[in-house]
Amino acid sequence: MRRHPGRAVSIVVLAVVLGWALAPSFFASGDPLTGVPAQKFRPPGAERWFGTDNLGRDLYTRMVHGAGLSLTATLTAVGLALVAGSVLGLLSGAIGGVVDAAVMRVVDVLLSIPTLLMSLALVTALGFGTRNVALAVGVSLIANFARVMRSEVLRVRHAPYVEAAHASGVRWYAVLARHVLPNAIQPVLALAAVEFGMAVLAVSSLSFLGYGAEPPTPEWGTLISEGRNFLATAWWLTTLPGLVIIAVVVAAQHLGRAAGRKDLL
Repeated sequence: MRRHPGRAVSIVVLAVVLGWALAPSFFASGDPLTGVPAQKFRPPGAERWFGTDNLGRDLYTRMVHGAGLSLTATLTAVGLALVAGSVLGLLSGAIGGVVDAAVMRVVDVLLSIPTLLMSLALVTALGFGTRNVALAVGVSLIANFARVMRSEVLRVRHAPYVEAAHASGVRWYAVLARHVLPNAIQPVLALAAVEFGMAVLAVSSLSFLGYGAEPPTPEWGTLISEGRNFLATAWWLTTLPGLVIIAVVVAAQHLGRAAGRKDLL
């Protein structure tokens, strides 16, 4: 912690949010859907850390119980992009030729479209719901993983140990699985940590626009959307959930960049 305080803080932030997602009742035992009208619009304090909303519901409790839904959608999106993009990049870099040129041209087109704009177009076509939001965000991130994986495959496919495996008669798919993929995957995993933060932001943005779970489900983006109507009188309804999202995004990107430099530990 003395050597890298920023990384230590990032790990703590992500660990706390992960704890919210895995055991929300341990961190907030109240009901996120039930409020006390007599306690509506209570500002943050010792009893109500994040204050209460217009229906008297505890905002901290709603944030904790909404972490599971938001993080599940984020992990689904990143997992989809990681697997699909890695397979595309691996095959493109290994096969080369026309296949590589065709895949990279498609990737270039996808990279020219902003992630949020593509996600918005896809979720509009797929329909509302957290699952469709996760799918839309995941598809919009595939190109990033494909580009990084391809560049790493091109770097290692002519390494001596890969050439030796080919010369010894090992089948091409076994060479990819045993030698190329393990030595090309680290930058892709580091990218996954960085893209995790961006996926949190994209999922929350789509939920804010109304494409996620329907109220009163306490999804993070939905909480900010509900609070914007009371921004002048109850600033905490949008500010505090927004700060939590910002903290998660910054922490994930900080650790992802550290892992990319291969000096996380």
